[in-house]
Amino acid sequence: MSDQPAAGQTVDIASLTFDEALAELQRSVAELEQGGLALERSIELYERGVALHERCAGLLGQAELRVQRLVERAAGELAAVDARTEDGAE
Repeated sequence: MSDQPAAGQTVDIASLTFDEALAELQRSVAELEQGGLALERSIELYERGVALHERCAGLLGQAELRVQRLVERAAGELAAVDARTEDGAE
C-alpha cells in the first residue's frame, strides 16, 4: 500500500507529517519547474505549495519548542537552546 494519494486525490495538509508535507512540496516544485503546465494547474500547485510550506514551518516550530522544553540546566531550570545549525539554516 502506498503512502501517496491516488491520482487526482488530495490529502488534507493538516493531517500530513513533516516528512510527508516536505516530500509533496518537493514534488510540486519539481512539477512546476518542468514547465508546460496549464495556468490553472500551475496556480493550484503554487497555492498548495504555499500551504505545504506553512505546514512544514509550523511543525518545525513545534519541534523547536519541544527541544527547548527538554533541555535543562544543571539547576533544573529550562533553558532555550538555539536549534539552528552553525551555517544559519533551520
